[in-house]
Amino acid sequence: MSAKIETNLGVISIDEEVIARVAGCAALDCYGIVGMAAKNMKDGFFQLLKVESLTKGIKVYVDEEENTISLDFHIIVEYGTNISAIADNIINTVKFQLEDCFEVKTDKINVFVEGVRVDS
Repeated sequence: MSAKIETNLGVISIDEEVIARVAGCAALDCYGIVGMAAKNMKDGFFQLLKVESLTKGIKVYVDEEENTISLDFHIIVEYGTNISAIADNIINTVKFQLEDCFEVKTDKINVFVEGVRVDS
């Protein structure tokens, strides 16, 4: 599925992968987030994703009837940071970026903290 924007000239279709990439780039700019996480199917642990594959840590849901987007973020945060503040910052930043870029209403943004990185 993809998000659709109707204009007087026609319909613009935006793929979920594009939405996930824009949302992921916006989230990585937030303080305290180390990166996106993906579950390793072999052993069941979550691993930190590289920037090239950050969309694997984001799930996009498009409601074509209401023309809204919902997102699930699976993230890894820095040790010692306020997780609630990080989640609020991600939600506000991503919501602003998506509504500014695509002019599509954001319904829900869920943030799942899958790990904490501790620097030695």
